[in-house]
Amino acid sequence: MEFRRIGDVEVSAIGLGGMPMSIEGRPDEERSVRTIHAALDAGVNLIDTADAYHLYANDVGHNETLIARALASYGGDTSGVVVATKGGHLRPGDGSWTLDGSPEYLKEACEASLKRLGVEAIGLYQFHRPDPRTPYEDSVGAIRDLLDAGKIRMAGISNANPQQIRLSQEILGGRLVSVQNQFSPAYRFSEPELELCDELGIAFLPWSPLGGIAQAGDLGSRFAPFAEVAAAHGVSPQRVCLAWMLAKSPVVIPIPGASRPASIQDSVAAVDLELTPEELTLLSR
Repeated sequence: MEFRRIGDVEVSAIGLGGMPMSIEGRPDEERSVRTIHAALDAGVNLIDTADAYHLYANDVGHNETLIARALASYGGDTSGVVVATKGGHLRPGDGSWTLDGSPEYLKEACEASLKRLGVEAIGLYQFHRPDPRTPYEDSVGAIRDLLDAGKIRMAGISNANPQQIRLSQEILGGRLVSVQNQFSPAYRFSEPELELCDELGIAFLPWSPLGGIAQAGDLGSRFAPFAEVAAAHGVSPQRVCLAWMLAKSPVVIPIPGASRPASIQDSVAAVDLELTPEELTLLSR
């Protein structure tokens, strides 16, 4: 496994996104646990989740609880695993997504996540998405307070623009360690944020790097250059996609979602795939 850095912590260059194991279409718990264990076996020590990864109103934190159970039942050492969770998004249980970035809610959400994960401090806690009803500086100020109180070990933000990244870095006193934004062959609008993170030395965690749950399997048919390069190397277009992202900057740490052991095993193999400059140019068009 290749390792990169979030703050002062070394993490696997490919993380595991837990969302597909807990929202619509989620598999049975046994398969999800096998998927998490397969990731750990492959050297993954970064697992991304959120309290909003669930289905029903009485199901809040399903993915956090699932990850905690999988870590507890794993036969190996999990002391170096960083579980990154998020607060500020809500799912009322009707399939919709809502927002609450108020400091009061974020602090309550963090306490609930601590209990579900069964830890004294969360490895990485991220403000999930800006809430138009709450000043951004107030939301990030709550994350700062949690960091100061020792409730979280590292602080990050998600779905942020360059201005919000710089503001967060200021509010956190230079302690912003990660930005988690959507980025994939289909969604390249976060290039400015990626470039800023590279400049500032902040980890950039692409979410839905393969295009999302519904479209990840069709990546090759939707984007011919990725299928072309994959055929040349005898690998999957998905593996090519992750290798392309890793080559963009040493701060990039993709977190592909998975709900099958084979999926995360294929994703992890991207660290060993070397693409030529010509291939990288082709894929970046």
